[in-house]
Amino acid sequence: WAKGHYTEGAELVDQVLDVVRREAEGCDCLQGFQITHSLGGGTGAGMGTLLISKIREEFPDRMMATFSVVPSPKVSDTVVEPYNATLSIHQLVENSDETFCIDNEALYDICMRTLKLTNPSYGDLNHLVSAVMSGVTTCLRFPGQLNSDLRKLAVNMVPFPRLHFFMVGFAPLTSRGAHSFRAVTVPELTQQMFDPKNMMAASDFRNGRYLTCSAIFRGKVSMKEVEDQMRNVQNKNN
Repeated sequence: WAKGHYTEGAELVDQVLDVVRREAEGCDCLQGFQITHSLGGGTGAGMGTLLISKIREEFPDRMMATFSVVPSPKVSDTVVEPYNATLSIHQLVENSDETFCIDNEALYDICMRTLKLTNPSYGDLNHLVSAVMSGVTTCLRFPGQLNSDLRKLAVNMVPFPRLHFFMVGFAPLTSRGAHSFRAVTVPELTQQMFDPKNMMAASDFRNGRYLTCSAIFRGKVSMKEVEDQMRNVQNKNN
């Protein structure tokens, strides 16, 4: 982590910032930045958080959203992952506006239990992450009714500035190459979305409390059905 944040990463960060600056200058109305990185190693964790803090200095009024792959004890390939993650999360608390937490253990579980893949590859895991990113940013790309950009999502979801770590649930889950041919109803989607098996972080939220929640539906869905289902979820969990 220290190499990425203080020595080797610090030597490269100015070149990276030049590229970021060039891209930002090409935008008509820059809303913010999205960064995908892991928190277990040195490059994504050490240099990634350094880059986030530098972008924050340069663009203090733009949104910063990160998709962070958090290490888990069961799926670990580096001894010092806990240290790297702890140091990175301190940086994310200070410099990120929205952090979507994803972990490899949950991704492997989804691939093996839900998608019935016997030997999931990194491509299969990345497919799930890309589906989540696509779902979260749907509101930026298509006309919507609510939470239609990163800033509105943060305003509605973040109760205190430092509490901006989100768990993501996704439905319906399909594997790469397999297409869902079954029509799913809004109640089914809602039930799957709030199912711990569909969460991208291996943490059982039934032991805790929801502070806020945003349900993003995509496709031909009636607002009345969605509101009814959300009311059901609230009543059930109260």
